[in-house]
Amino acid sequence: MRETLTNLPRRIKQGIAILVDVVLIALSLVIAISLRIGEFHVPSGVQLLVVFIAPLVAVPIFARFGLYRAVFRYISVHMGWAIAKAVGLFTLVLGTIIFLLGSAAIPRSAILINALVAFLAVSGSRVIARWWFTSHGKLSLKPDSNLPRILIYGAGAAGVQLASALVHSHEVVVVGFVDDRKDLQKKVIRGLTVHPTNQMAKLVQTLKVDEVLLAIPSAPRSRRREIVHELDKLRIEVRTLPGLAELAQGKVRISDLRKVEISDILGRDAVQPNEDLLHKNITGKAVLVTGAGGSIGSELCRQICALDPSSIILYERSEHALYEIDRELNGLSLKFPIISILGSVLDEALLTQNMSRHGVQTVYHAAAYKHVPLVEANPAQGVYNNVFGTWRAARAARSSGVEAFVLISTDKAVRPTNIMGASKRLAEMVLQCMSTKSDMLMTMVRFGNVLGSSGSVVPLFREQIAGGGPVTVTHPEVTRYFMTIPEASQLVIQAGAMGQGGDVFVLDMGESIKIVDLARRMIRLSGYEVRDENNPDGEIEIQFSGLRPGEKLFEELLIGTNTSETSHPLILRAEEHHSNEETLEWILGQLEDAIVTDNSDRIQQLMAEAVTEYFAQNGDLTKSPSTYAVQI
Repeated sequence: MRETLTNLPRRIKQGIAILVDVVLIALSLVIAISLRIGEFHVPSGVQLLVVFIAPLVAVPIFARFGLYRAVFRYISVHMGWAIAKAVGLFTLVLGTIIFLLGSAAIPRSAILINALVAFLAVSGSRVIARWWFTSHGKLSLKPDSNLPRILIYGAGAAGVQLASALVHSHEVVVVGFVDDRKDLQKKVIRGLTVHPTNQMAKLVQTLKVDEVLLAIPSAPRSRRREIVHELDKLRIEVRTLPGLAELAQGKVRISDLRKVEISDILGRDAVQPNEDLLHKNITGKAVLVTGAGGSIGSELCRQICALDPSSIILYERSEHALYEIDRELNGLSLKFPIISILGSVLDEALLTQNMSRHGVQTVYHAAAYKHVPLVEANPAQGVYNNVFGTWRAARAARSSGVEAFVLISTDKAVRPTNIMGASKRLAEMVLQCMSTKSDMLMTMVRFGNVLGSSGSVVPLFREQIAGGGPVTVTHPEVTRYFMTIPEASQLVIQAGAMGQGGDVFVLDMGESIKIVDLARRMIRLSGYEVRDENNPDGEIEIQFSGLRPGEKLFEELLIGTNTSETSHPLILRAEEHHSNEETLEWILGQLEDAIVTDNSDRIQQLMAEAVTEYFAQNGDLTKSPSTYAVQI
């Protein structure tokens, strides 16, 4: 019957609610008169007339106050206030009608008693309806239910709101809370017991938990990482709520839940940004971003817009990528112009024209080919875009009077074993050389992998896990540095503001991560077990595909050991050599000829001459980074 009522058309359910209120209002008046007299009283005459009139007065007033628009399953304390106001107005109108009828048959005190009885009856009916619709809901389903059984980690405000939302969703069974706060443990909240966190393993077994939901949005990243690491051992699926900043605009919703991100697994607590550095090259200035539609470029655009530039120029050669970031930023109703330009960084004339036209003062050069195997297979285009694109963009900026030019570089530029890394190192060297004869501040910022970028291993692993595996890892010993896109972009802006000319800054990426360990953890946190020799019954297998052309086992951030600290704890300044101007010009000229003829062997030879650390053919790819440089 409950399901039948739930599935009835909205109009019919409203009609049922009105009918129930008609009966309750009439009975309330009868009860009020009986209470006033001191014995059960059957109305007659004028009293009976008033009993029939009362519902006719009440229903329109109740409708005006929205009592028939609310869904009973979701009513809250706010509905009680609406009922109180509606009953108050109803009592006033009914008292006026009785006064106009001039009847002394109904005592005046009975009118006030009727107000209280009517409020209790109307509000009580809605509370009972809510209980009835949800009492057989997801908090009390039998253990053999096919719905997922959920344990909520965190019994604070977010956890309680989440529990309420899940109960109403009819999608899961909430079986309890866990919390490390001793003052909450063993308490019952919304009918759910709060258990100590040290009982997690036992609870998963006894309560037959299918999934743990993390409802601790205010916890620092380091604490979230510890919790996720503990849950990892239980081989159970874990989802989480966003952080407080993401929840600031509204209450907790089921749609806020997301899979545990790699930042939850590897994340460190964010360092408070230096506001002066953030604003120095952006606030009140015209800023141009090349590669504005890419992973880093688009995040740079978002953060730049939050720093109130005088204008932002989006420069991108991919029409679709430019359309997406342009649409997103224009949807923010910003007070400064957003100018979108479709073009290649190899078009120096177009860059010069637009930098001059829009009075660009700061350039963030994020446009680059970055996928190692693709660039390895297409060296001419990789070098042309990464080296000559940077060179021409910098020349356009210099001739247009730009004040600061910031190159987004990569850890693959350090002792590169592939064309992509070598091309980025040569791009750095070009800027280092140009900076010696330019008033424009040229800065390079070098960092490792960013989470969630196009081609990142994390979305690939997630896709493979969703498809039932296998999860492919290139080599059992391969490691990488990771950083979130927002953190990397924020640090890029701050590092760029520190530049004094030709500086190479490196970002502290924390500890490098073994990719196979990352794969195992993602599999377990998705609720599956790894299938291997020790566990042949596992669901997801990890396969090793072998290092791809040009790939290293280990990435590095420094070429040498000569570094100095800056005013930011996560940014270091590297003192690194570069070729003289004559040598670079000769190499660039030779490279351009080799690119025109698509001579891959000649390109590789010239890259090796220009970037002396490039050891694609003879380098030992299994050698530890500590052999070459002191790691950050």
